[in-house]
Amino acid sequence: MAIEHFGIGVPDVDAAKAFYDEFMPLVGYMPYFGTGYVPVDWQGVQLFLYPTLEDGEYSRHRIGLQHIAFYVENRQAVHGIHQWAKQRGLEIVHEPKPFPEYSEHFYATFFLDPHGFMLEAVTFTPPDAGSTE
Repeated sequence: MAIEHFGIGVPDVDAAKAFYDEFMPLVGYMPYFGTGYVPVDWQGVQLFLYPTLEDGEYSRHRIGLQHIAFYVENRQAVHGIHQWAKQRGLEIVHEPKPFPEYSEHFYATFFLDPHGFMLEAVTFTPPDAGSTE
């Protein structure tokens, strides 16, 4: 059974929406239903933003959501998302690189959104001939 959607709680929905309105099209999603996002082909998991009802800082190191990975078409897309994150001053957890411990062609970048959620852009495509990667 496939996962239908994820909901993430954020302390400032408007700020989170402004961030995700920019980020989600980079990974093939479009805004939907106010504070939600769906894949442009409608195939896959949806993401919704919800206001938190209690104060406290999020931590990926405690019980709960650790990170969200978005599949992208190729390594160039991974690099493009990494550059986008750097230009916005987001904390980069891992620069784009291979992670052979996960699979032969696993290639990803990891960064934190403005609320501390770790996001990943990943592809499983082999390096292109003549690539600088």
